[in-house]
Amino acid sequence: MIGWTALRWGGIVVIAGFAMGCGGGSDDGAFGAPQLSGTVEIDGSSTVFPVSEAVAEEFRKVEPKVRVNVGVSGTGAGFKRFNSGEIDISDASRPIKDAEAEAAEQNGIAYLEIRIAIDGLSVVVSPDNDFVECMTVDELRLLWKPKDLESSEPPVERWSDIRPEWPDRKISLYGPGTDSGTFDYFTEEIVGDARSSRSDYTASEDDNVLVRGISGDRNSLGYFGYSYYSENPDKLKLVAIDDGSGCVTPTQDTIEKGMYTPLSRPLFIYVNKKSLEREEVRVFVEFYLENAAVLAQEVGYVGLSPEEYESALELVRQSAP
Repeated sequence: MIGWTALRWGGIVVIAGFAMGCGGGSDDGAFGAPQLSGTVEIDGSSTVFPVSEAVAEEFRKVEPKVRVNVGVSGTGAGFKRFNSGEIDISDASRPIKDAEAEAAEQNGIAYLEIRIAIDGLSVVVSPDNDFVECMTVDELRLLWKPKDLESSEPPVERWSDIRPEWPDRKISLYGPGTDSGTFDYFTEEIVGDARSSRSDYTASEDDNVLVRGISGDRNSLGYFGYSYYSENPDKLKLVAIDDGSGCVTPTQDTIEKGMYTPLSRPLFIYVNKKSLEREEVRVFVEFYLENAAVLAQEVGYVGLSPEEYESALELVRQSAP
């Protein structure tokens, strides 16, 4: 007979077993518990990737025979794979869209939507930029809105187009590709219309590519999740955002307290309910929720309340066979 318990070491919950009345074989894990095996497939948001990858790394220490694959194809592409049954978990930096939910239903994919952390989407420039400290939402809108040939308002191309006192140099823009949930969120909150953006910028679904481009270009400006700034503070310079209430820089404190607006947003994982029938997936998702608060903070995001994680855990346990 095998019993299970959860041991918390340094903020990380280790799922461990203890044997009663039987000996452990060669495949036993820690404390005599049989090790799980199998594969957990995850794909989607590059913003959620650091959290999922951190969880996967810790989980591999506990269950080394379970292969956890974490991909980065963007929120939209992740949902496409999820809705066709290719993956168990979809990382998402925005809620699922109606059309995506309909596709899941048509394909017989029932799922759980689980919030795992809060992000402060960050606007950054090169560390060599010595004049941009804060930008208003209106200035960002003028910079990123689509070019309109019929508009009498000239497009923003140079720093001096935003503020006359800024240098007369062409701006180099960087941002996520159109499959990214970050792209959807930013365009909706800043431009005012989801997926409405100028197209003449360097786009990538890999935020590390954007980090390298922005850090090496003194005229750069771009945006991505706060985690990618927190991992590269010496390569990037944060721009404070003024939504009409004054300039606020994203930090774990301003994000958690709701002061950093309008670019604070929840992050999600979507779990295929059928995948929870496999023990390795169920245990991994439980492990994820037990450790999300600690690991989200370690990679630069803000964790949720213990009550919200516990509620999500209960939902997972009720959904599992």
